[in-house]
Amino acid sequence: MAPTLTDVAKQANVALSTASRAFSDPRRLGPETLRKVLAVAQEIGYAPTPGKQTDPTPEQDATTVAIVVPDIANPVFGTFVKAAQGEVRRGKQTLVLHDTDFDPEREREAIAHLRAKADAVVMCSPRLDAEEIIELCDRTPVLLVNREAEGTDCILADASDGLRQTIDYLAALGHTRIAYVQGSEHSWSNGRRVALASALAADAGLELEILGWQAETVAGGTAAAARVVASGATAAITHNDLVAFGVIKGARALGVEVPTGLSVVGFDDTPLTDVSRPSLTSIAVPWTKAGSLSLELLGPVLAGERHLPRKHRLHTQLVVRGSTGPATAR
Repeated sequence: MAPTLTDVAKQANVALSTASRAFSDPRRLGPETLRKVLAVAQEIGYAPTPGKQTDPTPEQDATTVAIVVPDIANPVFGTFVKAAQGEVRRGKQTLVLHDTDFDPEREREAIAHLRAKADAVVMCSPRLDAEEIIELCDRTPVLLVNREAEGTDCILADASDGLRQTIDYLAALGHTRIAYVQGSEHSWSNGRRVALASALAADAGLELEILGWQAETVAGGTAAAARVVASGATAAITHNDLVAFGVIKGARALGVEVPTGLSVVGFDDTPLTDVSRPSLTSIAVPWTKAGSLSLELLGPVLAGERHLPRKHRLHTQLVVRGSTGPATAR
């Protein structure tokens, strides 16, 4: 049986799309990658189909980047995708979006579907373990956002500055007992934030009560509100802004007003924070930067260039608004 392009890609240790580009559009590959693919093709006796080495059409020339998010209805992921789309317009890429509805099994299905069709995959706040994602993607390059791994590029929101500022600010307002409303048990960032908030609160001499896992939605926050109030905490830090909105709604239904009876701090600083009532104090995460950076980092990868995996940490910042105030006894 004659060798195939798949054989070339496997032996050259590149994605199938990269091997294909060596014959259809060699200008898109780095010199080293191009030489390696052509050398392997010659070694195993692969010859492209006659007529396939003509200049590619715009459709053939375009590379495809798949972005997988857990919930496109969350403004955070809309912001991320919009910024990534802006970078796509500057290059010759097509963007494909897949929403997994926070379901790890749907993430597996998405990767299985996309790895043979996309030139690269961006997994934004995935629920699966990083090692499993890398294994499932096989030879298709993958970039992780808010999930850390040694074997691939990662973009991480560093919560340390934002949480430190939050703990210091709440302590200055006289809060001594704080509730932390978690997100999903499958959220990598949730575990990191809980550990960091616990350490910072202990250092500041504050009592931090960690409440159970919740859906990362307004409904999840509303469900958690009763436990926040029952805990006796005068302030709450929540996994994201949507959960914060739910906590405010649920507390109000229980007769506790924000911020006079309870201070609430969200996470992400979505555009909705300014229009909520009261406006929401939140820890800002640079999601626009994360979206554009993800496509910037994939540029060399899509050209077939190999490099050591990189980790980019984006800093966070507390933004104070109307949902926080001095502690008052309830």
